[in-house]
Amino acid sequence: MEPTDWENKIKNLENANLILRQKLERSEAERSQLEVQNQEKTFLLKTVCQEFIESEKKLKARMSKLEKALENQKAMQIKLIEAEKMSALGILVAGIAHEINNPVNFIYGNITYVNDYTGDILKLLEMYQNRYPETDAEIEDFIEKIDLNFLREDLLKTLSSMKVGSERIREIVLTLRNFARVDEAEKKPVNIHEGIDSTLVILQNSIKEKPGLRAIKIVKNYGDLPKIECYPGQLNQVFMNIINNAVDALREQEKQSSTDELEANPSLIEITTSVISNNWARVSIKDNGLGMNESVKAKIFDPFFTTKPVGHGTGLGLSISYQIVVDKHGGRLECISAVGEGTEFAIEIPIVAKSSS
Repeated sequence: MEPTDWENKIKNLENANLILRQKLERSEAERSQLEVQNQEKTFLLKTVCQEFIESEKKLKARMSKLEKALENQKAMQIKLIEAEKMSALGILVAGIAHEINNPVNFIYGNITYVNDYTGDILKLLEMYQNRYPETDAEIEDFIEKIDLNFLREDLLKTLSSMKVGSERIREIVLTLRNFARVDEAEKKPVNIHEGIDSTLVILQNSIKEKPGLRAIKIVKNYGDLPKIECYPGQLNQVFMNIINNAVDALREQEKQSSTDELEANPSLIEITTSVISNNWARVSIKDNGLGMNESVKAKIFDPFFTTKPVGHGTGLGLSISYQIVVDKHGGRLECISAVGEGTEFAIEIPIVAKSSS
Protein backbone atom coordinates (compact mmCIF):
# COMPACT_ATOMS: atom_id res chain seq x y z
CA MET A 1 0.00 0.00 0.00
CA GLU A 2 1.16 3.44 -0.91
CA PRO A 3 2.27 5.76 1.95
CA THR A 4 -0.29 8.22 0.78
CA ASP A 5 -3.12 5.76 1.45
CA TRP A 6 -1.88 5.25 5.02
CA GLU A 7 -1.71 8.93 5.58
CA ASN A 8 -5.24 9.36 4.27
CA LYS A 9 -6.55 6.60 6.56
CA ILE A 10 -4.74 8.04 9.56
CA LYS A 11 -6.06 11.44 8.74
CA ASN A 12 -9.60 10.06 8.40
CA LEU A 13 -9.23 8.26 11.71
CA GLU A 14 -7.99 11.41 13.38
CA ASN A 15 -10.96 13.32 11.96
CA ALA A 16 -13.35 10.61 13.14
CA ASN A 17 -11.68 10.60 16.55
CA LEU A 18 -11.96 14.37 16.72
CA ILE A 19 -15.63 14.16 15.82
CA LEU A 20 -16.20 11.47 18.45
CA ARG A 21 -14.32 13.53 21.05
CA GLN A 22 -16.46 16.55 20.20
CA LYS A 23 -19.62 14.45 20.48
CA LEU A 24 -18.38 13.03 23.76
CA GLU A 25 -17.67 16.52 25.07
CA ARG A 26 -21.13 17.65 23.98
CA SER A 27 -22.65 14.56 25.57
CA GLU A 28 -20.73 15.23 28.76
CA ALA A 29 -21.88 18.83 28.73
CA GLU A 30 -25.45 17.70 28.08
CA ARG A 31 -25.14 15.07 30.84
CA SER A 32 -23.87 17.71 33.26
CA GLN A 33 -26.69 20.01 32.23
CA LEU A 34 -29.24 17.22 32.64
CA GLU A 35 -27.78 16.35 36.03
CA VAL A 36 -28.13 19.97 37.13
CA GLN A 37 -31.65 20.05 35.76
CA ASN A 38 -32.39 16.76 37.47
CA GLN A 39 -31.07 18.09 40.77
CA GLU A 40 -33.19 21.20 40.34
CA LYS A 41 -36.25 19.08 39.53
CA THR A 42 -35.51 16.78 42.47
CA PHE A 43 -35.20 19.77 44.78
CA LEU A 44 -38.38 21.23 43.31
CA LEU A 45 -40.16 17.88 43.72
CA LYS A 46 -39.00 17.61 47.35
CA THR A 47 -40.19 21.17 47.95
CA VAL A 48 -43.56 20.40 46.38
CA CYS A 49 -43.82 17.17 48.40
CA GLN A 50 -42.94 19.00 51.61
CA GLU A 51 -45.48 21.69 50.82
CA PHE A 52 -48.05 18.99 50.06
CA ILE A 53 -47.32 17.26 53.38
CA GLU A 54 -47.61 20.56 55.22
CA SER A 55 -50.84 21.35 53.37
CA GLU A 56 -52.18 17.89 54.19
CA LYS A 57 -51.33 18.40 57.87
CA LYS A 58 -53.05 21.78 57.85
CA LEU A 59 -56.06 20.28 56.05
CA LYS A 60 -56.30 17.43 58.56
CA ALA A 61 -56.01 19.89 61.43
CA ARG A 62 -58.72 22.05 59.90
CA MET A 63 -60.93 19.02 59.26
CA SER A 64 -60.41 17.94 62.86
CA LYS A 65 -61.43 21.40 64.07
CA LEU A 66 -64.46 21.37 61.78
CA GLU A 67 -65.47 17.89 62.96
CA LYS A 68 -65.11 18.97 66.57
CA ALA A 69 -67.09 22.13 65.87
CA LEU A 70 -69.77 20.01 64.18
CA GLU A 71 -69.91 17.64 67.15
CA ASN A 72 -70.15 20.57 69.54
CA GLN A 73 -72.87 22.12 67.42
CA LYS A 74 -74.74 18.80 67.31
CA ALA A 75 -74.41 18.40 71.09
CA MET A 76 -75.63 21.95 71.60
CA GLN A 77 -78.52 21.33 69.26
CA ILE A 78 -79.47 18.20 71.22
CA LYS A 79 -79.33 20.13 74.49
CA LEU A 80 -81.42 22.95 73.06
CA ILE A 81 -84.02 20.56 71.65
CA GLU A 82 -84.30 18.62 74.88
CA ALA A 83 -84.20 21.73 77.05
CA GLU A 84 -86.94 23.30 74.97
CA LYS A 85 -88.99 20.12 75.13
CA MET A 86 -88.61 19.76 78.90
CA SER A 87 -89.22 23.46 79.44
CA ALA A 88 -92.41 23.26 77.41
CA LEU A 89 -93.46 20.11 79.27
CA GLY A 90 -92.67 21.71 82.62
CA ILE A 91 -94.62 24.86 81.79
CA LEU A 92 -97.53 22.79 80.48
CA VAL A 93 -97.60 20.55 83.55
CA ALA A 94 -97.24 23.49 85.93
CA GLY A 95 -100.01 25.37 84.10
CA ILE A 96 -102.38 22.39 84.21
CA ALA A 97 -101.57 21.82 87.88
CA HIS A 98 -102.30 25.48 88.64
CA GLU A 99 -105.59 25.47 86.73
CA ILE A 100 -106.74 22.26 88.42
CA ASN A 101 -105.55 23.36 91.84
CA ASN A 102 -107.94 26.32 92.22
CA PRO A 103 -111.27 24.55 91.58
CA VAL A 104 -110.11 21.46 93.48
CA ASN A 105 -109.22 23.56 96.51
CA PHE A 106 -112.65 25.20 96.28
CA ILE A 107 -114.36 21.80 96.16
CA TYR A 108 -112.18 20.33 98.89
CA GLY A 109 -112.67 23.35 101.15
CA ASN A 110 -116.45 23.26 100.79
CA ILE A 111 -116.99 19.51 101.12
CA THR A 112 -116.56 19.81 104.91
CA TYR A 113 -119.31 22.43 105.05
CA VAL A 114 -121.56 20.41 102.72
CA ASN A 115 -120.99 17.35 104.90
CA ASP A 116 -121.91 19.33 108.04
CA TYR A 117 -124.95 20.90 106.39
CA THR A 118 -126.10 17.51 105.10
CA GLY A 119 -125.68 15.99 108.55
CA ASP A 120 -127.80 18.79 110.06
CA ILE A 121 -130.52 18.37 107.43
CA LEU A 122 -130.61 14.59 107.92
CA LYS A 123 -130.76 15.10 111.69
CA LEU A 124 -133.62 17.56 111.24
CA LEU A 125 -135.41 15.08 108.96
CA GLU A 126 -135.00 12.38 111.59
CA MET A 127 -136.44 14.71 114.26
CA TYR A 128 -139.47 15.39 112.05
CA GLN A 129 -140.02 11.67 111.52
CA ASN A 130 -139.79 11.01 115.25
CA ARG A 131 -142.12 13.89 116.18
CA TYR A 132 -144.58 13.41 113.34
CA PRO A 133 -144.55 9.71 112.41
CA GLU A 134 -147.94 10.01 110.69
CA THR A 135 -147.80 11.69 107.27
CA ASP A 136 -150.09 11.89 104.29
CA ALA A 137 -150.08 9.46 101.37
CA GLU A 138 -148.24 11.80 98.97
CA ILE A 139 -145.25 12.13 101.34
CA GLU A 140 -145.24 8.39 101.98
CA ASP A 141 -145.21 7.71 98.24
CA PHE A 142 -142.31 10.14 97.71
CA ILE A 143 -140.31 8.61 100.62
CA GLU A 144 -140.77 5.20 99.05
CA LYS A 145 -139.92 6.51 95.59
CA ILE A 146 -136.59 8.05 96.65
CA ASP A 147 -135.80 5.22 99.08
CA LEU A 148 -135.08 7.61 101.91
CA ASN A 149 -133.24 5.11 104.13
CA PHE A 150 -130.81 4.23 101.30
CA LEU A 151 -130.44 7.92 100.42
CA ARG A 152 -129.43 8.76 104.00
CA GLU A 153 -126.70 6.14 104.07
CA ASP A 154 -125.45 6.64 100.52
CA LEU A 155 -125.38 10.44 100.71
CA LEU A 156 -122.84 10.40 103.54
CA LYS A 157 -120.80 7.73 101.73
CA THR A 158 -120.90 9.82 98.55
CA LEU A 159 -119.68 12.91 100.36
CA SER A 160 -116.90 10.85 101.96
CA SER A 161 -115.90 9.51 98.52
CA MET A 162 -115.91 13.03 97.09
CA LYS A 163 -113.59 14.15 99.88
CA VAL A 164 -111.23 11.21 99.24
CA GLY A 165 -111.34 11.94 95.49
CA SER A 166 -110.56 15.63 95.95
CA GLU A 167 -107.68 14.72 98.27
CA ARG A 168 -106.36 12.39 95.59
CA ILE A 169 -106.60 15.13 92.96
CA ARG A 170 -104.71 17.49 95.27
CA GLU A 171 -101.99 14.85 95.66
CA ILE A 172 -101.76 14.45 91.89
CA VAL A 173 -101.52 18.22 91.43
CA LEU A 174 -98.74 18.35 94.01
CA THR A 175 -97.02 15.49 92.19
CA LEU A 176 -97.26 17.30 88.85
CA ARG A 177 -95.81 20.48 90.34
CA ASN A 178 -93.05 18.46 91.98
CA PHE A 179 -92.22 16.80 88.66
CA ALA A 180 -92.16 20.05 86.66
CA ARG A 181 -90.06 22.13 89.09
CA VAL A 182 -89.76 24.83 86.40
CA ASP A 183 -88.67 27.40 88.97
CA GLU A 184 -85.71 25.40 90.25
CA ALA A 185 -82.68 26.12 88.07
CA GLU A 186 -80.12 25.71 90.84
CA LYS A 187 -78.93 22.69 92.76
CA LYS A 188 -80.80 22.10 95.98
CA PRO A 189 -81.22 19.22 98.46
CA VAL A 190 -84.33 17.20 97.58
CA ASN A 191 -85.94 13.86 98.35
CA ILE A 192 -85.41 11.99 95.09
CA HIS A 193 -88.00 9.39 96.10
CA GLU A 194 -90.59 12.12 95.52
CA GLY A 195 -89.18 12.64 92.02
CA ILE A 196 -89.41 8.90 91.25
CA ASP A 197 -92.96 8.73 92.60
CA SER A 198 -93.91 11.79 90.53
CA THR A 199 -92.53 10.13 87.41
CA LEU A 200 -94.52 6.96 88.09
CA VAL A 201 -97.69 9.04 88.43
CA ILE A 202 -96.97 10.76 85.09
CA LEU A 203 -96.42 7.34 83.44
CA GLN A 204 -99.38 5.67 85.19
CA ASN A 205 -101.39 5.48 81.98
CA SER A 206 -98.60 3.51 80.29
CA ILE A 207 -98.10 1.23 83.29
CA LYS A 208 -101.69 0.30 84.16
CA GLU A 209 -103.69 -2.55 82.65
CA LYS A 210 -105.47 -1.79 79.39
CA PRO A 211 -107.33 -3.88 76.79
CA GLY A 212 -104.75 -6.29 75.38
CA LEU A 213 -102.06 -5.16 77.83
CA ARG A 214 -101.30 -6.35 81.34
CA ALA A 215 -100.41 -4.06 84.21
CA ILE A 216 -96.68 -3.63 84.78
CA LYS A 217 -95.80 -4.38 88.38
CA ILE A 218 -93.70 -1.69 90.07
CA VAL A 219 -91.53 -2.82 92.99
CA LYS A 220 -90.00 0.00 95.04
CA ASN A 221 -87.08 -0.91 97.30
CA TYR A 222 -86.38 2.52 98.73
CA GLY A 223 -83.39 2.79 101.02
CA ASP A 224 -82.85 5.34 103.79
CA LEU A 225 -81.55 8.13 101.57
CA PRO A 226 -80.72 11.62 102.79
CA LYS A 227 -81.70 14.58 100.63
CA ILE A 228 -79.60 14.68 97.46
CA GLU A 229 -78.11 17.97 96.27
CA CYS A 230 -79.07 18.06 92.59
CA TYR A 231 -81.01 19.76 89.82
CA PRO A 232 -84.44 18.24 90.66
CA GLY A 233 -86.14 18.90 87.34
CA GLN A 234 -83.26 17.46 85.33
CA LEU A 235 -82.96 14.38 87.54
CA ASN A 236 -86.71 13.80 87.17
CA GLN A 237 -86.11 13.94 83.42
CA VAL A 238 -83.57 11.11 83.76
CA PHE A 239 -86.06 8.99 85.73
CA MET A 240 -88.71 9.70 83.10
CA ASN A 241 -86.47 8.66 80.17
CA ILE A 242 -85.23 5.45 81.79
CA ILE A 243 -88.57 4.26 83.21
CA ASN A 244 -90.36 5.09 79.96
CA ASN A 245 -87.78 3.04 78.02
CA ALA A 246 -88.32 0.15 80.44
CA VAL A 247 -92.09 0.34 79.85
CA ASP A 248 -91.54 0.30 76.06
CA ALA A 249 -89.22 -2.72 76.34
CA LEU A 250 -91.75 -4.63 78.44
CA ARG A 251 -94.61 -3.80 76.08
CA GLU A 252 -92.50 -5.05 73.16
CA GLN A 253 -91.81 -8.28 75.05
CA GLU A 254 -95.54 -8.76 75.66
CA LYS A 255 -96.13 -8.68 71.89
CA GLN A 256 -93.63 -11.51 71.41
CA SER A 257 -94.73 -13.68 74.35
CA SER A 258 -97.50 -16.22 74.76
CA THR A 259 -100.12 -16.09 77.51
CA ASP A 260 -98.34 -18.89 79.39
CA GLU A 261 -95.01 -17.06 79.18
CA LEU A 262 -96.59 -13.86 80.49
CA GLU A 263 -98.22 -15.77 83.34
CA ALA A 264 -94.86 -17.30 84.28
CA ASN A 265 -92.91 -14.07 83.84
CA PRO A 266 -95.16 -11.01 84.38
CA SER A 267 -93.78 -7.60 83.41
CA LEU A 268 -91.84 -6.00 86.25
CA ILE A 269 -89.89 -2.82 86.94
CA GLU A 270 -87.84 -2.82 90.13
CA ILE A 271 -86.56 0.48 91.52
CA THR A 272 -83.92 0.27 94.25
CA THR A 273 -82.22 3.16 96.03
CA SER A 274 -79.31 2.99 98.46
CA VAL A 275 -76.32 4.82 99.89
CA ILE A 276 -73.18 3.15 98.54
CA SER A 277 -70.57 5.29 100.32
CA ASN A 278 -70.29 8.36 102.52
CA ASN A 279 -71.16 10.77 99.71
CA TRP A 280 -72.69 8.61 96.97
CA ALA A 281 -76.26 7.48 96.34
CA ARG A 282 -77.36 4.82 93.86
CA VAL A 283 -80.65 4.46 92.00
CA SER A 284 -81.19 1.20 90.12
CA ILE A 285 -84.05 0.89 87.61
CA LYS A 286 -84.32 -2.70 86.39
CA ASP A 287 -86.82 -4.42 84.10
CA ASN A 288 -87.27 -8.07 83.15
CA GLY A 289 -87.70 -7.34 79.46
CA LEU A 290 -85.93 -8.65 76.37
CA GLY A 291 -82.54 -7.16 77.23
CA MET A 292 -80.03 -6.06 74.62
CA ASN A 293 -76.92 -7.43 72.91
CA GLU A 294 -73.42 -5.97 73.20
CA SER A 295 -73.68 -4.11 69.89
CA VAL A 296 -76.79 -2.22 70.98
CA LYS A 297 -75.48 -1.68 74.50
CA ALA A 298 -72.29 -0.07 73.11
CA LYS A 299 -74.35 2.59 71.32
CA ILE A 300 -77.13 3.10 73.86
CA PHE A 301 -75.89 6.54 74.99
CA ASP A 302 -75.02 7.79 71.47
CA PRO A 303 -77.08 10.77 70.27
CA PHE A 304 -79.91 9.84 67.86
CA PHE A 305 -79.37 6.09 68.33
CA THR A 306 -82.64 4.24 68.87
CA THR A 307 -83.98 0.71 68.42
CA LYS A 308 -87.57 1.94 68.31
CA PRO A 309 -89.58 2.15 65.07
CA VAL A 310 -89.57 5.40 63.12
CA GLY A 311 -91.81 7.93 64.83
CA HIS A 312 -91.60 6.24 68.24
CA GLY A 313 -88.27 7.56 69.48
CA THR A 314 -85.74 10.34 68.85
CA GLY A 315 -82.66 8.62 70.27
CA LEU A 316 -82.06 11.62 72.53
CA GLY A 317 -83.45 10.42 75.87
CA LEU A 318 -80.54 8.32 77.10
CA SER A 319 -77.94 10.64 75.56
CA ILE A 320 -79.40 13.57 77.47
CA SER A 321 -79.73 11.43 80.61
CA TYR A 322 -76.03 10.59 80.39
CA GLN A 323 -75.11 14.28 80.09
CA ILE A 324 -77.34 15.19 83.04
CA VAL A 325 -75.93 12.48 85.33
CA VAL A 326 -72.27 12.64 84.28
CA ASP A 327 -71.71 16.25 83.14
CA LYS A 328 -74.22 18.15 85.26
CA HIS A 329 -74.01 16.10 88.47
CA GLY A 330 -70.51 14.58 88.25
CA GLY A 331 -72.03 11.11 88.58
CA ARG A 332 -72.05 7.80 86.73
CA LEU A 333 -74.67 6.16 84.52
CA GLU A 334 -74.19 2.50 83.62
CA CYS A 335 -76.26 0.11 81.51
CA ILE A 336 -76.20 -3.55 82.56
CA SER A 337 -77.98 -5.86 80.14
CA ALA A 338 -77.88 -9.15 78.26
CA VAL A 339 -80.26 -10.74 75.78
CA GLY A 340 -83.10 -12.45 77.63
CA GLU A 341 -82.01 -11.14 81.04
CA GLY A 342 -83.62 -7.70 81.12
CA THR A 343 -81.92 -4.33 81.51
CA GLU A 344 -80.71 -2.34 84.49
CA PHE A 345 -79.70 1.31 84.52
CA ALA A 346 -77.60 2.26 87.54
CA ILE A 347 -77.47 5.95 88.41
CA GLU A 348 -74.80 7.02 90.92
CA ILE A 349 -74.54 10.66 92.02
CA PRO A 350 -72.88 12.54 94.89
CA ILE A 351 -75.16 13.22 97.84
CA VAL A 352 -73.51 16.61 98.38
CA ALA A 353 -72.32 18.30 95.18
CA LYS A 354 -68.56 18.92 95.08
CA SER A 355 -68.93 21.99 92.87
CA SER A 356 -71.57 23.72 90.86
CA SER A 357 -71.77 22.78 87.22
